[in-house]
Amino acid sequence: MQVILTQDVEKIGQRGDIVEVSRGYVRNFLAPRGLAEVATPAKMEEARREMAEAEERDRRLSERAEEIAATLNKSVITIEARTGEDERIFGSITAANIAGAIERARGIHLDRRRVKLAEPIKSLGTHQVPVQVHGDVEANVKIIVVPKL
Repeated sequence: MQVILTQDVEKIGQRGDIVEVSRGYVRNFLAPRGLAEVATPAKMEEARREMAEAEERDRRLSERAEEIAATLNKSVITIEARTGEDERIFGSITAANIAGAIERARGIHLDRRRVKLAEPIKSLGTHQVPVQVHGDVEANVKIIVVPKL
């Protein structure tokens, strides 16, 4: 019996997949839990259309992410930090600081969790910081930490 999965089901398939399963499995497990619905021709066509729309949406997001990554790769972001004697900065520059600086400088909103900073920046100078833009698209942003005057 063919069914359309309404949610991801382990070892069966992903949401929107059309799969062949036994009638008993549908009647006793999938249908009572709302995990699948019987695949009628109209529902199959609707599922195919939704999958095509999702693929198109993902493609557009990926293209946009590539554009953002290209912009970020060319970007040089300057962050001012308070310093004491010996040009040491007070505190550190965190992923949240970097995400905020990118948004102010380029208008690109990034979640701080996408800034892949191994440890906070604690020194003046130039630092390369990897940023995950979308999925597997990454960019390297050049961050220059300068003393605040």
